[in-house]
Amino acid sequence: MRKSAAKKRELLPDSRYNDPMVTQFVNNMMWSGKKSTSFRIFYDAVDIVAEQTKEDGYEVWKKALANIMPSVEVKSKRIGGSTYQIPVEVRSAKRIVIGMAWLISFARKRNGRSMATKLAAEIQAAFKNEGAAVKKKDDTHRMAEANKAFSHFRA
Repeated sequence: MRKSAAKKRELLPDSRYNDPMVTQFVNNMMWSGKKSTSFRIFYDAVDIVAEQTKEDGYEVWKKALANIMPSVEVKSKRIGGSTYQIPVEVRSAKRIVIGMAWLISFARKRNGRSMATKLAAEIQAAFKNEGAAVKKKDDTHRMAEANKAFSHFRA
């Protein structure tokens, strides 16, 4: 076991928006260490969103991410031979990570020609509170609500 908690490394902000959250998103989206390709995909997606919505693409992305992030989740806990799904509040840092992961994974599953267009479509859907990532958040919240009776088992 570790002597102390691992230190959180600070991420460098990206060049265009000067936001470390963009770098975190790009790092999550990156495959095989191809960071420049990942940045290009993200910036192209934001440009597509800005072109189609006639709004600032970066702000649309931030609002879409906020619409996806869950506030509660369920954790399995074994108590007396039975497994219960216990609703638990999600820490703010984990909310961001989960939201980004859902946005990226559902963008990858979409039909489309390039990752930039698929990501742009998922960002726009999340901005309008629709799409697969928002449905996943709603399902998670619904599951937590259904199992609210077991919240007294929280550790």
